[in-house]
Amino acid sequence: MNRAVDVAILGAGTAGLADYHAAAAASARVLLVDPGPLGTTCARVGFMPSKLLLAAAEVAGSARRADRFGIACSVQVNGPQVMDRVRRERDGFVGHVLAGMSHIPAEHQLIGRAHFLAPGVIEASGQTIEARAVVLATGSTPLVPPMFASSLGDRLIVSDDVFAWTTLPESVAVFGCGGIGLELGQALHRLGVRVRVFGRHGSIGSLTDPAVRDAAQVALRSEIAIDAEANVREVRRESDQVAVEFEDREGRPCVETLTFALVATGRRPNFAGLGLEKAGVAVDAGGVPIFDRNTLQCGSAPVFIAGDASDDTPVLHEAVDEGKIAGENAARYPNVQSKPRLSRLRITFCDPQIALVGSTFEELSRRDEPHVVGEVSFEEQGRSRILGQNCGIGHLYASRVSARFLGAEIVGPHAEHLAHLLAWAHQLELTIDQMLAMPFYHPVVEEALRTALRDAQRRLKLPQPLRP
Repeated sequence: MNRAVDVAILGAGTAGLADYHAAAAASARVLLVDPGPLGTTCARVGFMPSKLLLAAAEVAGSARRADRFGIACSVQVNGPQVMDRVRRERDGFVGHVLAGMSHIPAEHQLIGRAHFLAPGVIEASGQTIEARAVVLATGSTPLVPPMFASSLGDRLIVSDDVFAWTTLPESVAVFGCGGIGLELGQALHRLGVRVRVFGRHGSIGSLTDPAVRDAAQVALRSEIAIDAEANVREVRRESDQVAVEFEDREGRPCVETLTFALVATGRRPNFAGLGLEKAGVAVDAGGVPIFDRNTLQCGSAPVFIAGDASDDTPVLHEAVDEGKIAGENAARYPNVQSKPRLSRLRITFCDPQIALVGSTFEELSRRDEPHVVGEVSFEEQGRSRILGQNCGIGHLYASRVSARFLGAEIVGPHAEHLAHLLAWAHQLELTIDQMLAMPFYHPVVEEALRTALRDAQRRLKLPQPLRP
């Protein structure tokens, strides 16, 4: 059976659905192909269930720390009830996604695993589809390095597996200090699970500013066993446990035995079996198609990419934005238009929270862009002390040439809200003076931004140091 369509969209996740609606608004012949299960990664195993687990952990953590306010609390975590709520609410979020998909005509959907036969020609579920343009929105899956894959059996889990639990385990070794590892590791710890987190190269939640990264390590280590520069010698199965052999920060050999090894070392795009070599696109060393960030077109081919498949900005609001751009350009191909991208906004919902906005410290250093750093410490920040959450620092970066706000890296309380304000300012290309002209209520954590902005303003007035 052969079908001809204007746009074939491979993947019905967040990006794919945005692709569909954008393309359908411009073209009547759109086909959405997905192998299932439907419901988007975000709703099924991503942001939403993880935040449900974090919400339970936050309640338990707040109760345990209530004594600082003169309040005595006894915490008893009921693992089956915690996970039951996580799964029930998660299923509700998935249900909302599926309800939204019910409005897509049946003839615009095809359940099946797609692969390319030739440029613009795809086979899925026994059908051959000829498409004027194709959008790759195939999403991603957790990456498991070879050292874990061979011997651990069912003692090895990835983040997706956590949300199938019916109760909480006794202990977990978490490998990875990125957003997923930090969030799940701290949440499980607060829910009574014995947790040890292992990282590599000192990386913490995508932070690149050494001072902010160090502050994040200090804050997290005060609560949870975490080594962001772990020297793990071996991970092996012993009976129904996982033994981790490593060196501690003093170089002493250690072995710890835990129930599961949770591997949270990143995700990889879902291109296995897709036959990209037949799609007529060039790929990078990692097998990801080379594309233009502002058109999302892969080279000059009628192939576009969006969402986690691009391995670029794997967060939901970016997937939606990319879906709109890719879907519109696929529908209007070859009249492809360049679109401005959103300012970077990345948040890790550990405690204290971690946020990145705009250009990072590493990017500014690599570009050798003249800039100043405005700093705020949350240790003495008024509202943070009131809340008993006074730890961490924030660095704001401003151009020495234009005084425009360039970006920020923050670890501290309410960083999710601070980052949104900063992302809006970055996208509006505001200067430090313009940002300081905005209202700051008292006492709120947002006043910390004013402190950092004032510091940046002061530094902008200082003479620039001579370069060697």
